[in-house]
Amino acid sequence: MRTQLVIILCIGLLGFTYDTPNLDNSTLKGKPFNTITLELSLKPFKKNDKAYIGQVATELFTQWSSLLRHTDTVAVMLWTSDGSEILDYTGKLDQPLEWAKYMGNPNTEHEVGSGPADLSLHQRALLYMDNPPAFTYGDLKYIIQSLKDAGKRITGKPIRVGATFDPGPEFAHSEFKYKKHPEILGGNAMGHKTMVSCYSTLNADKQAYAGFSKGIPANTPFGTFLGRQSQHFLTDLGYDYLWLSNGFGFGVEGWSSTGAIFDGKAFAAEKLANTRALIAGFWNLFRNECPAFQIQTRGTNLSTGADLARDGVDLKQIYSGHYNMLPPPNSPWAALDGDFGLEMVGYMSRMAELPDERYLFRYYTHDPWWVNSPWLDRYGQEPHDIYLPMAVARINAKGEIKLPTHLNFLTADNTYGEMPAQVPDEVTPHILKARYDSPTAPGPLVWVYPFEEYHTWAYKDGKRLPEIYYGDWLIRQAINNGFPLNTVLSTNSFQNVVAAKPTYFKESVLVSIVPEANSPLEKSLIDFVQNGGKLLVYGPADHAGTAFMNLLNLQNTSALEGDFQVSSTITFDKLSQPFPDKITHRALFSGGGIATQVKNKADAGTKVLAKMTQGSNSRDVVWVREKSDWKGGKVAYVRGTNSSKFTGGKLLTPDDPEQLFTGPLLMRYVLNEFGLDYRIDKKNPSVKSPVLAISRSSNGFFFSGYCPNTTVTHRFKMPQGAPLLTGYETELTNGYSVYNLPKAWHKESRFFVEQPDGIVSCQEMTSGVQHMKRCVRLSGLKNATVRIYPDEGVSAQGLHVYANTGYPWGKKPQAPLKPGDMKYGNHYVVENATGDLVVFW
Repeated sequence: MRTQLVIILCIGLLGFTYDTPNLDNSTLKGKPFNTITLELSLKPFKKNDKAYIGQVATELFTQWSSLLRHTDTVAVMLWTSDGSEILDYTGKLDQPLEWAKYMGNPNTEHEVGSGPADLSLHQRALLYMDNPPAFTYGDLKYIIQSLKDAGKRITGKPIRVGATFDPGPEFAHSEFKYKKHPEILGGNAMGHKTMVSCYSTLNADKQAYAGFSKGIPANTPFGTFLGRQSQHFLTDLGYDYLWLSNGFGFGVEGWSSTGAIFDGKAFAAEKLANTRALIAGFWNLFRNECPAFQIQTRGTNLSTGADLARDGVDLKQIYSGHYNMLPPPNSPWAALDGDFGLEMVGYMSRMAELPDERYLFRYYTHDPWWVNSPWLDRYGQEPHDIYLPMAVARINAKGEIKLPTHLNFLTADNTYGEMPAQVPDEVTPHILKARYDSPTAPGPLVWVYPFEEYHTWAYKDGKRLPEIYYGDWLIRQAINNGFPLNTVLSTNSFQNVVAAKPTYFKESVLVSIVPEANSPLEKSLIDFVQNGGKLLVYGPADHAGTAFMNLLNLQNTSALEGDFQVSSTITFDKLSQPFPDKITHRALFSGGGIATQVKNKADAGTKVLAKMTQGSNSRDVVWVREKSDWKGGKVAYVRGTNSSKFTGGKLLTPDDPEQLFTGPLLMRYVLNEFGLDYRIDKKNPSVKSPVLAISRSSNGFFFSGYCPNTTVTHRFKMPQGAPLLTGYETELTNGYSVYNLPKAWHKESRFFVEQPDGIVSCQEMTSGVQHMKRCVRLSGLKNATVRIYPDEGVSAQGLHVYANTGYPWGKKPQAPLKPGDMKYGNHYVVENATGDLVVFW
């Protein structure tokens, strides 16, 4: 036996494979990834030595092997330089390679390693190690092949390697961008004219390049130059695809709330057509020269609507260009400043429509340039930026739930070229848990995103740019204030789905803009409500049609802006210091002035919930309406105030919550009218609210959250009752389940309770019964109605419920169990339960 073991180990070390037993190695409940990508700089290759390079490559794949088994393909995306290695390439493999051997910005006025000691890394770069190795393009080719060989040997999967192009000054020294050809610079994300514009043109250059052996002719489009250089570079070095970073290819200002169209003061609609043509020109010119290599993209830090209105980014045109590209993933913005609203809005708005069914989720483990490792420091080893975006799902036009097909990690190495195994060891379980629990059905809230409408309105006459800009910012602020939105589909897909599956959204509240007058969307939304659907409408109604205005019982009057007093019958969050009653509505940032009022005040089905008053003028800004012949359907309307402004920074600045009421809070508060109520107890308005996602997986409810301030208390109530989080105790109060939760949390709920106040526990346990998958004990019940949501496919015969008894269960009578009302989904009900219930299936 000992001899046999030695032989097996030796075979493994030599890289040979052997047959493994036919074990149950099913992956991720049928949710494997298409591709998992490990992003990597050259810093771990601290010696230009073939044996050492092989050891680094082996360690890379070994560290992540428990995750990589859950994918069809493995990729490595190499952050070799800043993209200038593509621009500078002459076609000779013995050419010296300028690579990203720095920490900080090597393209400032200070030379690397020079200047006063108190300079920051944004002002001056340092070498990441003493005497870093020198590489040629031939060495880079060897590293690429070594990664493919080691990856194939260790994982048994196909290995792809990608190159990267970044438009900015980070990562590596670039003579090409900042000395030889500064005419290509346009964006100001890292200082004035620091970012390469995708639609710039090059001055003449006599130097020979791989794709321009006689030099660069004057006025050569940058798309042509980059495309031809990329074709040579990617082919010669053995790459498989190219990543375009930091908004490149998506306008000029990838990080800012302003851009080519919006300067913070006005929208220049007259520039839209030309900007659109320039961006399309880049993609077409690039593809003319580099036709086949797959393109992957970083995109901007903002959203579809905001990018279109501020910087002329026509995402619809880019997606429909057949460029063999992957759409942009979630941005890392949440890691930098906790702006999960912006991350989630950007992610969802860009996946509402796609070039095909592929899209990716990207997670920020290390930063190889700026001396931070987000998992260890920015996130504090808390997985909120895993569970929140991985609770997001898109619904396609067939009504299918679609999850990210690709998973990227930025990066596997840190600024010092280290690859600490601690990070994959700690991150992997959370990634896998989030994937196991990923959505299989629409969430309680579904965003019907106006992808088609925004693009049509922008290029029709540009008059609705403020509305397009505003919509996504409102939802960003709402999410940052606890609005639990994490399912999205486009307006076109929605119309297809409800036509084919009229009851598909029966457990969800749809969230939509006011549709265009007499549009197919208008008819679909009206039919949805009048046939029992629940709809939350937001934004201005200036272009609403008569039919939709009648549905809402709405009329438009003169538009007002400025300071208002806000009054409401809604019960707000519980605060020691109350919210202010003053609110500022800026027309420029809120889709115009407020003009909405209830038309027929005497309508018994209409209930006004919030008003904004300015002197003798009053506007209705939140109300709900229902009618007896709507089969249980209900519609809520929130006009919405952005409660933020442009102050010259990168993003819009929210109003001071201690001085002005935060308008987007009303989006969460109105959900109470649909039975979905999430309240927060906190000390004062300046304490940041939690971010919440509620997703549906295998008939269960999964609550994922992030608490910027862990002193807050959470109160949950849903149409089914108070949700019980598995593994927790709660004190039921006034129909709410009340919890104090950690910084990041991800918890399942399959039990909802209606009962008088008291402490109730929901704990996983073992059943001790053959073929039973789950067993949960509820205790502290008092004459309770308990609604039970077992896994999909579990019938009443497979569900066992016992009251106030213990193991063994076989001879004990079961508690009375009946099917629940299907308006609450597939569940079962136990009534008048007191004491303990043990439920298993």
